[in-house]
Amino acid sequence: MTTCEDAQQICTKNQYEEASWREKINLLLHLVVCNTCRAYSRKNARLTRLCEKASLHTLSKSEKKRMKDAILRQE
Repeated sequence: MTTCEDAQQICTKNQYEEASWREKINLLLHLVVCNTCRAYSRKNARLTRLCEKASLHTLSKSEKKRMKDAILRQE
């Protein structure tokens, strides 16, 4: 059986479309029996919708790499 901690991690992965089909099934089975994780999943989904609605800008992979390289050069 999936623990609440595992379910929350899968929920987050699922939010970013990184969860495998097996993880998704385990999450759904867990959500059937766990009110706390069901509430967490609803809040996570709401946060995702709000972020999409806000049109937040994230760094591209190349921008992240440039920043990481700059930090490593400073060390």
